Amino acid sequence: MSAMQRYNILWADDEIDLLKPHMLFLADKGYDVTPVTSGADAIDACEKENFDVVFLDENMPGMTGLETLAYIKSHRPTLPVVMITKNEEEHIMEEAIGSRIADYLIKPLNPNQILISVKKILDNKRLVTERTNSKYQQDFGQLSLKLNDQMDHEEWAEVFKKLVYWELEIDNTENKSMQQVLEMQKTEANANFARFVQDEYESWVNNESNSPVLSHQIMKEKVFPLLSDDSLFVIVIDNLRFDQWKVLESDINDYFNVDSEETYFSILPTTTAFARNAIFSGLLPLEMSKQHPDLWVGDESDDGKNENEFEFLKRQLKREGLDIKSSYHKIIHSAQGKQLNDQFNNMLNNQLNVIVYNFVDMLSHARTDMRMIRELAADESAYRSLTKSWFQHSPLLDLIKLISHKGKKLVITTDHGTYRVNKAFKVVGDKNVNTNLRYKQGKNLGYKGKNGIMSVGKPEQYHLPRLNVSTEYLFATEDTFFAYPNNFNHYVKYYRDTFQHGGVSMEEMIIPFIELSPK
Repeated sequence: MSAMQRYNILWADDEIDLLKPHMLFLADKGYDVTPVTSGADAIDACEKENFDVVFLDENMPGMTGLETLAYIKSHRPTLPVVMITKNEEEHIMEEAIGSRIADYLIKPLNPNQILISVKKILDNKRLVTERTNSKYQQDFGQLSLKLNDQMDHEEWAEVFKKLVYWELEIDNTENKSMQQVLEMQKTEANANFARFVQDEYESWVNNESNSPVLSHQIMKEKVFPLLSDDSLFVIVIDNLRFDQWKVLESDINDYFNVDSEETYFSILPTTTAFARNAIFSGLLPLEMSKQHPDLWVGDESDDGKNENEFEFLKRQLKREGLDIKSSYHKIIHSAQGKQLNDQFNNMLNNQLNVIVYNFVDMLSHARTDMRMIRELAADESAYRSLTKSWFQHSPLLDLIKLISHKGKKLVITTDHGTYRVNKAFKVVGDKNVNTNLRYKQGKNLGYKGKNGIMSVGKPEQYHLPRLNVSTEYLFATEDTFFAYPNNFNHYVKYYRDTFQHGGVSMEEMIIPFIELSPK
């Protein structure tokens, strides 16, 4: 602890004189202790002076420790209180814990026991920050070496998960002093990842050796093997990045055990029209357009791109010889989610229930279009926080509780993630070029240079539909987004620092697939 930093402790105990050795020990460690002998005196002291923590004996004459605790918490709810008692009765512990005490110690006390309690309460953030920064600095070198290796898709997924781990750990430190270093390392990682995808993606979609599980394989490879006579629930949260899954995990852990936390790779473009339709059809975009022209909606159409997901799913089930009862629901606002929960028991008659939740996708679009949402989700940390806040008050969490209560197995996954963009890349195209900021398809696309993009001149080799003879696909890599030359500055200012999807990044492509069993 810094020599400048001293904490004030209030200690209330009717046998306070017997505790002098402990108080001297704390004083020697840099803590100032104010002793009082009753609950009433403790309350008076709290009203006159600011303390950092209160030690409160449970069994005092006059006001008991629990009565004193109730008063302190009603007037100073954020003041940490440590309950100290000789009494080990369970109901007293439960009442104290229910009153949000910071710690519970049982006499006889020893000095280190007291010191640990104080440090846990008062020095927690500093100690966590120091340890996190130190551990990341050690890991930084290993990650840097790894990024310069020739990695396969499994190693890339592990590196990405490690970077997300450190991102969340550093997010919990006091001053986030290592955040800029981590962001630089993530930038380097995404530049290398883009080169890796450019080298490997064509072989993946042509099912050559050492390919990851891709969008069109996820149902057959991961979901269908989980089917049984019982109900299986599959929740697809549109646009859910791996870091967003990790911040939702703690709330879900109250109701489910995580049996398996894996990742799979979204196909390109990393958008609903391509990646999510691939999930439900079990096909790559070129095959979707050829085998199911009645269901496929391409970029040239103004129709909704994901209106046929259930029909795609039913045809995939039939193709795989799975004669089962299934349901599909898409939730795009809270009222629909509540209505689905009201009808929950009907889904228990099905072996497979798929629910698509669009909120996170809407959040990313709202952050682009609405200034207020930009302010609320000013950076990656705030974006995660807003996602968690929505989830905690959403019908989706209520649905997850219902599934757990009925003892049913659950899968949570997504179709793609998003990436925060900053660098504009000029592209010239005609009126038929699609509007997505992270990928473009069209004929005679005009652009200069190759930095920040992946170009595909032969779409059929990547199993992408070709609208005409000269169709080309461009995918943004790293933090690039596409902008037209006309009104360029306005366009750049409007879309810079927004979350977009459709292109090549770890965040967009390496996405969660979580198997859960009810507690």
